[in-house]
Amino acid sequence: MKKLVILLTIVLSFGVVQAQKVYSVDYTNQADVKVFVVDYEAQADLKVFKVKYQNQAGDNDGKWFFTKYANQAKKKIYFVDYEAQADLKIYFVDYQNQAGWRKSSKKMLLY
Repeated sequence: MKKLVILLTIVLSFGVVQAQKVYSVDYTNQADVKVFVVDYEAQADLKVFKVKYQNQAGDNDGKWFFTKYANQAKKKIYFVDYEAQADLKIYFVDYQNQAGWRKSSKKMLLY
């Protein structure tokens, strides 16, 4: 029982780590999440702002830092060509305060 509690604590602690450090992979089978960039904000599940520094990356709030290497990222994403292939639809915004979830039902994809 004690081992189960310790294991559960470790597993749950990984879930609260910032998920907004992302790496764009080359192949769909390498990705944790498949992403499609929509043309209009109203079509998006998540509005994303690309930050310049990794310490600015948000805590699952749409502020993404694209890492140089896959092992630095919390989530690996693949940009798909068609909306129907995507797990998550995003829209890139121009200002940090515009970032955030439009559909919180998809929020668990980045935890």
